[in-house]
Amino acid sequence: MKAAMEYIYNGLKAFWGVQNNIKKGLSEAETNLQKSQSQEDFTVNTKIEEVIKYPAFKDFGRLLFPTNKNYYSGDTLGELSLMWYSNINPSKTVEIVNYLKKRADAGETIFYDIYSDEEKLKDPSKKDTGLFFFRGNEGAKTAIIVAGGGFVYVGAMQDSFPHALELSKRGYNAFALIYRPDPQAACEDLARAIAFLYENADELGIDMQDYSLWGGSAGARVVAWVGSHGTESFGEKRYPRPAAVIMQYTALTDVTGKEPPTFAVVGTSDPIVPYRVMMDRIKRIKANGTDAEIIVFPGLSHGFGLGEGTIAEEWIDKAIEFWVKNMKNH
Repeated sequence: MKAAMEYIYNGLKAFWGVQNNIKKGLSEAETNLQKSQSQEDFTVNTKIEEVIKYPAFKDFGRLLFPTNKNYYSGDTLGELSLMWYSNINPSKTVEIVNYLKKRADAGETIFYDIYSDEEKLKDPSKKDTGLFFFRGNEGAKTAIIVAGGGFVYVGAMQDSFPHALELSKRGYNAFALIYRPDPQAACEDLARAIAFLYENADELGIDMQDYSLWGGSAGARVVAWVGSHGTESFGEKRYPRPAAVIMQYTALTDVTGKEPPTFAVVGTSDPIVPYRVMMDRIKRIKANGTDAEIIVFPGLSHGFGLGEGTIAEEWIDKAIEFWVKNMKNH
């Protein structure tokens, strides 16, 4: 009987030893696979879904692209197309996601929530908000970029991520805001983002003095509204106004007399935005004694982003010059 028990015991011991070795082997294989995946760059042929589900992007990978898939098409990064946008550059899309991937793989924080878990539980729509951080130089000035999307989606991959990446290359700290696509809610989200950055500036290593707000299309309206009316009008305490507002292709007509210095760009062939409306608004802002400039590009359509490969490709240089000119502390 004793011998039989020892036989069964040794058999079970051997079995569990094999099972543990299998588990260990699987764990090592998974680790090696993750390392292998982290070493491989995304390409134009990478599936968008693969980017969204990339482990280092955690739960915020879904916010890289419109959360409503009805507003974009294409299965791969190279095929990405966004409603109402033109001149989408596949190589820039790939550069952006690889930049974020490299930093996330290195353990850096590339995304910040602007609402608490309690706030998101109370209002689930706030789960689809936050700031993607494109880091510049330590202690450098800060830009916040708000993409368009007709207040039905956020077109960050064309209308804010490229700008943020380019600004970070120039040494500026840039944040791309993912917001709730509703005019009022979007302004509240931007106001909260400004508050968050002011309250955490030291920890983030950024300078919020003379910050700038950038926006395209619907996003341009958001930055103009918050820039003119202040964070105190959208649920936050009063924080300093931006040194400059940079606007792309939006037909906003409001002029309150409280506008920050404003720089605008638009194309003459924009089917959504009559360029003369933007010209008139800039003229009225200047008439109030506020610095304002506009560049109108012949033949350009709506949503040209950085304008790479077009006559507008150097517009961001002029915008930065305008921002710097209107800084009070630089």
